Amino acid sequence: MPGVRFARVNFATSTIHLDTDNLKAVEEKIQQLDPQVRLNSQKNSHSGLDPSTRKQRSLLAISILLFIIGIVIGTQSNGQDGPLAEYVIFGIAYLVSGHQVLLKAIKNIRNRNWFDENFLMSVSTIGAIAIGELPEAVGVMLFYQIGAFVQQLSVNRSRSMIRSLMDIRPESVTVLVEGEKDSVKSPEDVHIGNLILVRPGERIPLDGKVVDGQSQIDASMLTGESVPVFVQPGSQVFAGTVNQNGVLKIHVTSTLETSSVAKMLNLVQNAANRKAKTEHFITKFAKVYSPLMVALALIVAFGIPIIFPGQDFQKWIYRALVILVISCPCALVISIPLGYFGGIGGASRRGILVKGANFLDILADVRMVIFDKTGTLTRGEFKVTNVIPEPGVSTVTLVTLAASAERHSNHPVANSIRQAYQHMNASAIKNDREIITEFEELAGYGIRARINGDTIVVGNDSFLHKENIDHRLCDIPGTVAHVASNGNYLGYIVVQDEVKPEAVSAVKELHRLGVKEIMMLSGDQEDVAKNVAEELGLDGHRAQLLPGDKLNSLEELLKRDDIGRVAYVGDGINDTPALARADVGIAMGAFGTDAAKETADVVLMTDSLSKVPEAIRVGRKTRRIVWQNIGLALGIKALFILFGVLGAATMWEAVFADVGVTVLAVLNSTRVLR
Repeated sequence: MPGVRFARVNFATSTIHLDTDNLKAVEEKIQQLDPQVRLNSQKNSHSGLDPSTRKQRSLLAISILLFIIGIVIGTQSNGQDGPLAEYVIFGIAYLVSGHQVLLKAIKNIRNRNWFDENFLMSVSTIGAIAIGELPEAVGVMLFYQIGAFVQQLSVNRSRSMIRSLMDIRPESVTVLVEGEKDSVKSPEDVHIGNLILVRPGERIPLDGKVVDGQSQIDASMLTGESVPVFVQPGSQVFAGTVNQNGVLKIHVTSTLETSSVAKMLNLVQNAANRKAKTEHFITKFAKVYSPLMVALALIVAFGIPIIFPGQDFQKWIYRALVILVISCPCALVISIPLGYFGGIGGASRRGILVKGANFLDILADVRMVIFDKTGTLTRGEFKVTNVIPEPGVSTVTLVTLAASAERHSNHPVANSIRQAYQHMNASAIKNDREIITEFEELAGYGIRARINGDTIVVGNDSFLHKENIDHRLCDIPGTVAHVASNGNYLGYIVVQDEVKPEAVSAVKELHRLGVKEIMMLSGDQEDVAKNVAEELGLDGHRAQLLPGDKLNSLEELLKRDDIGRVAYVGDGINDTPALARADVGIAMGAFGTDAAKETADVVLMTDSLSKVPEAIRVGRKTRRIVWQNIGLALGIKALFILFGVLGAATMWEAVFADVGVTVLAVLNSTRVLR
């Protein structure tokens, strides 16, 4: 429409989102096209039947009653008025059951959209009436509408399952203000830094950190994990999870719009915008398939009787009408997008957010998985295990300088050094305004800071070589932070990270799924990376990589012809180039950076590596179900088209086959939700 810049249909909520400068004109135009459309901002009910479904149910009941009456009149009537009464009853039943199909066909013809299921059903039933097969015409339209009704119920069920998954945001929050009475607010009105109270049984409304209280948290709706998580002061908690037993006071760290549950909701709702290749193929296929079926029906109706003289035209016209009935493409057009949407919903129920149907297809083809090390394969919780100062330098001095220099860094090594400092000293690190005048963090190297006029360098071996600092110790095993002041080497600090307990089983499961190679790309030292790779049974690793080096290594692997799709799994800012370049990027969502989660194609709501093979299994199951539907629909249709040409199938059998295969395909699509 003129004035509409963008339009997006949201399958999950049965809504269409429009970007327009002239809303009033667009609303008027939409109302002209379809008066049943309601334009409002009210939240739709998630339960029961909507008004259009109730109306459809009532019309079906009337149609069935009239159809039965018509059949009774047709079988029992012996008088001359019987046929007239039969025609009247069947005529009314036909209009009641088929008026929506006929109107849609007329509208589509006006819009030059000819060959859809409405056109095929209209032509076939009108043709049946023309040759005197009135009961069959009504029966075809009636059972088509019954199938559409059952199909809509199945689709609504899928939507309600997705909605119930996403409808996990509480409507109110108890906000604590010192010296004032507790106030109940909407989550939208709560700000970062507010202190909120969550009682047992209540849903946590916003992301935050526990400052008081202990409890078990049910995170199953958000992460797919059924085992409750124990939280205490200092623990991170996420919106949408349920507080099971204790009273918690939580310091809010995100607004409602930026909370984990809001991001999950947006990801699931917007995932339908990215279609899989199969969906694009079926859309194009349906545009070619329907005209071909019409052409085949015309050949059967008129070509065969002309080529073979003496044939009964009415018999061949009837067979052509049977072909039109069975050739309706609804089973393909409806069940395939529903299958992919079910896959996205099913993955979400497991704590795996897939940002598009196309990524489900890619996951199904993954044959190489590449992992980042720190925070992905390992916990990312470094601990200082050894401090080796140079002669004349005390351990306290070395750790104090390193901790002060690392004051602004969020790197796990920096956190471990600051924790070691706090354990060594009663007081925390001095205020950075008193001691730090300059600060620079170089990704993949370390920190350069100016403290009380001295230039302090804290980093890896490569950083010291880059700064031309003589340190003589280049091959120290483990992760090492060297410290220097004004170019003078002061010593080094050894930190160690722990491999995640589920990492070994995740690697084995990936191999069982047929993943040919599992690699690790790390910025850590070679000996550290090698030990981790051997412990996990990886097929290869590369170490001492800067963010750019990770990308270059990934580019090399992507050029190989002996593997299929490549997945990259990471959690940090330095992983974002590789996450964006891989065939499918997978971010560890619980503690991963926002940059990684925004860049990735798949976000895991926990840091459990078992979710990586699970995501691949969901992708394969989804595609398997989609292709089952394609095979089921095309196979049955081909068989009954052949029966129709040979005269072995009537319209009754054709409509049962068409409606039946549609309902079966839709029900099959919903299996992936479980």
